[in-house]
Amino acid sequence: MEAGAGAGGGARAGAGAAEYRIEDLAHASGATVRTIRAYQDRGLLPTPERRGRANVYREAHLARLRQIADLLDRGYTLASIKELLEAWDAGRGLGGVLGLVAEVQGPWTDEEADRITRTELDAKFGGGQDDEAIAEAVALGVLERVPGRDDEFLVPSPQELSVAAELYAAGVPLTAISGHLRELRGQVEHIASRFLEFTTEHVFARYLGHRPPTDADAAEAASLVRRLRPLAQQTVDAELARAMRTFATRHLHHHLGAKETAIAENTTRPVLLPARTTRAVQELVGADRVAEFITAAAEREVQARTLDALASSHTRDNKVDERG
Repeated sequence: MEAGAGAGGGARAGAGAAEYRIEDLAHASGATVRTIRAYQDRGLLPTPERRGRANVYREAHLARLRQIADLLDRGYTLASIKELLEAWDAGRGLGGVLGLVAEVQGPWTDEEADRITRTELDAKFGGGQDDEAIAEAVALGVLERVPGRDDEFLVPSPQELSVAAELYAAGVPLTAISGHLRELRGQVEHIASRFLEFTTEHVFARYLGHRPPTDADAAEAASLVRRLRPLAQQTVDAELARAMRTFATRHLHHHLGAKETAIAENTTRPVLLPARTTRAVQELVGADRVAEFITAAAEREVQARTLDALASSHTRDNKVDERG
């Protein structure tokens, strides 16, 4: 049966090589007939062999369609795919470029995804996970639905889910946690974008300036991605720790200073305490009773000084009477 004309279809072996008519090539590759013709028009597929009134496609066409599908899945446009395939056809290869793509698209954290059942989720959040909260978590990507399993979810970041559970246990409403995550995500995405712009300008521009990069340049760029990948997180971790220390101390001082404290002028003003003093009080009475403890301590000190002053005054009066 001729590849382009016979009924019954499918690829056939001819002279040791498979041959396809366009419908069979579409079935084997997962592409539509219309898509295959569009690829031909754009020069993405080699010209098929013309045999009578039919076009005959071979294994090279099937391999090329699979390459295109893989590159589309990786985020490439058809225009950039054409450049890559032209480089491939010119003998420059795709190995280095695909290695770079794999490195960039690989995990940017050592954290491993986990799964959680609806029952475990309810227990973690004290029964507070209603359907609306579940839908919000899925929309945010904190949870992902498992096909065919309505009672089970994929957790891309168990650490992120654990933070949400701790905040909820501390009294933060689920709606507030979701809103905070949305706001935080926007700010972090801005940081990530700026870091990529910075590293591209000063590091990767020399590798990506020509399209497509050579195998050697792509391989070197992939190696640099591996080296620089943790730097963004390390920088953010250090700066977040610094900012939290500064603002948490300032925040605590502000709230402690809002308490009325008796002073000689009989006025109220903020009381700034050394950070180590605040920590010591927290360890002694707990964070929620720091202000109460400091207020009581201040009152006790004022009372003690008042008693000392009265006793000292009484002693001086007695001495004056004895001399008189």
